[in-house]
Amino acid sequence: MRVLGLDPSLRSTGFGVLDGEKGEYTLVRRGTIKPGRGLAMENRVNAIREGVERLILEHDPLEAAVENPFYSRNIRTALTLGQVRGAVMAAVASRGVPLFEYSALEIKKAVTGYGQAEKIQVAAMVRALLHMGEEPLEEDAADALAAAICHINIRAFRETVKESGS
Repeated sequence: MRVLGLDPSLRSTGFGVLDGEKGEYTLVRRGTIKPGRGLAMENRVNAIREGVERLILEHDPLEAAVENPFYSRNIRTALTLGQVRGAVMAAVASRGVPLFEYSALEIKKAVTGYGQAEKIQVAAMVRALLHMGEEPLEEDAADALAAAICHINIRAFRETVKESGS
């Protein structure tokens, strides 16, 4: 199953495309969408939307996963993140891809086994699970890949439960 993981941010929206089934993952592509800082807010948000739509057209994921933020330290940051998340959600919906949202705790637990893991620990586990060695990995891309891994794991668990008749 091909999954697109997304980590929305106005400055650098991370993405990761994985093929995965029950604990086995193949990295297809990872990176960030970085709209120009000099652009007006609406154009930056639109650039992110367009970037996500291009990724979907290019990689044809069956599903997408995104972190659902629990809180923000300040209202301005929360509003900006909400606008970017809206653009990401609209891009995914416009292409008919089902979107699944997970809390940071769920993602960290699915990737590291510990819901309070630090970002550096999540990135290290993403590297290990994807057999990346010491390849450079941007923080936003690592977070997006973690969301995709979380989704693949949770989906596999739900399928196993369903198959067992529970």
